[in-house]
Amino acid sequence: MDWKPIATAPYAGNLELAIMEKDRPHAVAFPCRRVVGGWIAAETSKWIKVKPTHWRAWPADKNKASQLAPIDSDED
Repeated sequence: MDWKPIATAPYAGNLELAIMEKDRPHAVAFPCRRVVGGWIAAETSKWIKVKPTHWRAWPADKNKASQLAPIDSDED
């Protein structure tokens, strides 16, 4: 999924944000939402101090992966 310019980010839905480091976008590790005046963490609704340069839709598979319990290999 390609990154889009931050100026085009919608005000609805969970977004994956990126900041530029060494001429490459680096993703923020949690879903965010655009609100009037800035950005909030989607899960906590707390303001975040980030100045993103790019965005894309938050991938649905990231939501599923974060909800999976780790597998304990000692139970065999």
